[in-house]
Amino acid sequence: MSFSVATWNINSVRLRMPLVEQFLKDYEPDVLCLQETKCPDEHFPLKEFHKLGYEHIAISGQKGYHGVATISRRPISHIDVVEFCEMGDCRHLSVAVEAGEKQLRIHNFYVPAGGDEPNPLTNPKFDHKLKFLEEMRAMTADAGDGFSSLLVGDLNIAPLENDVWSHKQMLKVVSHTPIETETLEDLRIKGGWSDLMRFNISADEKLYTWWSYRSKDWAASNRGRRLDHVWGSKDLEAHLIDMQILRDARGWERPSDHVPVIAKFDLI
Repeated sequence: MSFSVATWNINSVRLRMPLVEQFLKDYEPDVLCLQETKCPDEHFPLKEFHKLGYEHIAISGQKGYHGVATISRRPISHIDVVEFCEMGDCRHLSVAVEAGEKQLRIHNFYVPAGGDEPNPLTNPKFDHKLKFLEEMRAMTADAGDGFSSLLVGDLNIAPLENDVWSHKQMLKVVSHTPIETETLEDLRIKGGWSDLMRFNISADEKLYTWWSYRSKDWAASNRGRRLDHVWGSKDLEAHLIDMQILRDARGWERPSDHVPVIAKFDLI
């Protein structure tokens, strides 16, 4: 028996609902955190999830852009949404769920991509990304309320050298520039978060969750990046029993450019 949380940038939940349905049938996570749902709340496909046994759903969506949703087979509470940078974007959602003897808070994030030019003075999107990261510092692993915490989602940064296909060639590419990687790692460490995806996987090993649509043969070129993350409060390290990155999902019919990541814990 285990408790599992999946995170997946779905790149339009309505467009890829058949993939989501098949994923839930095959892997049955207790909680699924979706990003980039691109769906206003009133049009979210609630019935489809209910039919699959996921009765408890929190959503924060908007038409055509961004959007996050947390879908659960277990009751959820303490639903909260934080607006970052006063932009009106739907990029954060947190819920609480019981996992064995633990009360677990799950933060679901979709960090801005940042555009193409890594210069905050000339690129407003990159400036927005850096300011968003600074505001994320308020999301610490220990909020002082006795909850254990997970922070999952598309953080749009590949922080380590082996989180990208070529460290040297990516240093001036948004998602792996030093200002992004150093800021993300600094806020993670100072926030008390453990990088659970790397907890049992050496930093020397390549690890990707995203492959560009621009590649003619994504599998052959394998120019991936680890943009999707699972962070946890330190007490969850001892309970982590598995971390799955479903690389094959990138080859599904009409796929997202991100693949699901599933974290399993020995919490019942």
